[in-house]
Amino acid sequence: MAARIVSLVNQKGGVGKTTSAVSLASGLSRRGQKVLLVDLDAQANATSALGMDSRNQVGVYEALFQDSLARDAIVSVPDETFSLLPASSALSGAEVELVPVMARERRLSVALEPLRGQFDWILIDCPPSLGLLTINALTASDSVIIPVQCEYMALEGLTRLMETLDLVRRNLNPGLTVLGVLLTMFDGRTRLAQQVVDEVRTHFPQTFTTVIPRAVRLSEAPSHGASIFNYEPGGRPANAYEALANELLERVEVAA
Repeated sequence: MAARIVSLVNQKGGVGKTTSAVSLASGLSRRGQKVLLVDLDAQANATSALGMDSRNQVGVYEALFQDSLARDAIVSVPDETFSLLPASSALSGAEVELVPVMARERRLSVALEPLRGQFDWILIDCPPSLGLLTINALTASDSVIIPVQCEYMALEGLTRLMETLDLVRRNLNPGLTVLGVLLTMFDGRTRLAQQVVDEVRTHFPQTFTTVIPRAVRLSEAPSHGASIFNYEPGGRPANAYEALANELLERVEVAA
């Protein structure tokens, strides 16, 4: 079966997107799934969060611009059972470099298509913007997961993102679907957090049941080059992402 390509996308930074991409890749691989994580962010946060050196790293940039085969840039992640297509600082100029390129919105789709037969899931960690790199990810993807921080004005940003997804569907990728909205950084001690959860679920019924808690351990794990499953196995965040991986597999199975 061909891999399902899923972008984790939100134009706002600091919503737990990279943390969720890394944790979900680890969680799915622990469920026996073959997973490739694609780091499409010039900041290379997913790459460095997994203990990989992003400097002079051959990766997604070469696959986009130098006609290199993406499979030749895939690396194994230490202490994990999933693979990574890393980012490097070369991606920092990619938005500008893509402008004159023929079929510029489909460069990532062309690069990833040959990999579909090798994996069950290809997860793309998108930049915190709606530029050409993110458009490439959305054009290449079957569906998206939208991490949303449980804070004031979360719905406003979510609404703008949905409008962008509609534009991509109409012009580039008619089959693009929303696999789920993921509520992150939930602090049960505040009334506002619960209000955001209720409001998002009211307006977006595809919101996941699983809610990711705010936790210091989640913030610490990247500095140790480890996923939350290796950094604090059995903790609240690891349990939440394990539940999310299970929910995702159930949701896809029902959809199939």
